[in-house]
Amino acid sequence: MSKQNIRYLQSDNPDEGSLQVNVESASGTLPIENATVEISYTGDPSGSIEKVITNSSGQTEGIMLDTPPLEYSMEPSEQQPYAEYTVRVSAVGYTTVTVSGVQLLPGERSVQRVRLLSQDSSLNPINNIVIPANTLFGNFPPKIPEAEIKPVDESGEIVLSRVVVPEYIIVHDGAPTDSTAMDYYVTYKDYIKNVASSEIYATWPDATIRANILAIMSFTLNRVYTEWYRNKGYDFTITSSTAFDHKWIYGRNVFSNISRIVDEIFLNYLSRPNVKQPILTQYCDGQKVSCPNWMTQWGSKYLGDQGYNFIEILRYYYGSSIYVNEADEISGIPASWPRENLQVGSRGEKVRQMQAQLARISRAYPAIPTIAADGVYGPRTEAAVEEFQSIFGLPVTGVVDYPTWYKISEIYVGVTRIAELYP
Repeated sequence: MSKQNIRYLQSDNPDEGSLQVNVESASGTLPIENATVEISYTGDPSGSIEKVITNSSGQTEGIMLDTPPLEYSMEPSEQQPYAEYTVRVSAVGYTTVTVSGVQLLPGERSVQRVRLLSQDSSLNPINNIVIPANTLFGNFPPKIPEAEIKPVDESGEIVLSRVVVPEYIIVHDGAPTDSTAMDYYVTYKDYIKNVASSEIYATWPDATIRANILAIMSFTLNRVYTEWYRNKGYDFTITSSTAFDHKWIYGRNVFSNISRIVDEIFLNYLSRPNVKQPILTQYCDGQKVSCPNWMTQWGSKYLGDQGYNFIEILRYYYGSSIYVNEADEISGIPASWPRENLQVGSRGEKVRQMQAQLARISRAYPAIPTIAADGVYGPRTEAAVEEFQSIFGLPVTGVVDYPTWYKISEIYVGVTRIAELYP
């Protein structure tokens, strides 16, 4: 952010957004309590404007910070639509991490996840993270066109028999041929949340955000299903290059509403009749780059403004034959969704499974009340679910719905793996 923009934010009654910082160990989903979080304007890092301490769940409260006006993100503009802040996190026994360029949009909550490496670790820490511009505002290479359906008659092209949502994907942080670029193991949902936060604005209509997320997920699952890069001799799933795939940014913040929508629909992708593979749904911004027969991001925003729902937006660009499908399997999840909400009064094995997972999570997150895995959904289980939902950014209902069930499974897998690695 320029000094001019900083002065604007300080003096001209701008809008506000919220920033929450979640601090955890570099080994996984283990929160770090009493970490010090300092916030300053990017471009003026010497002047701290907020200093807070993380709670037992490794989180700060939502901090209200100045942003540019909402209208900057609603039309293509030369004015930067988001504010940029620098977050510096330190804790006793850990290496300090600084994240520059954390993006805040008006009226939206931004969540910055920071992983700290212990000072006695043998691993090389990434101490300074710089978040580049959103693709709608910055300059990035346009997508090189590909066929939306990959041929199935070529030897070795299609190796999976069904569509599976992977637990992890490997992101190559550069062009496919860049052998110097790092590879990162990223959970599938975290990857989708990161890309969506990097390529659209969280201030846009809900239907527009859903349409774009579905396009991102379908494209990604096509890469997974066809093993596109592995069949070309590479050891990764997808790249961070906009010329080939999507813009993924190591260590960036994500927006809460984008995160919530991904949690709701992460099993979905886009299909056409008699086509087994997810559709490679390519798109462009529609302003700096034109892409006939593809979705344009700004165009999808305007359709959302007009009241189009997400499938109407997608069919406007990709044709009336496209429809939403659901993956057959989720890799790495210990128990599948029971197909009905669990709430006070529910009983049975699915309740017991959920309670056992939540009880294990509470050992890492002590704010969650300890519960017995007795298969009876009572008030104490409800209270534990509510606290879990609050910590992990879900609507606080006390009901284990589809997003909550899979979030509990996700966190349970994370904390148990860490326990196995570090008994």
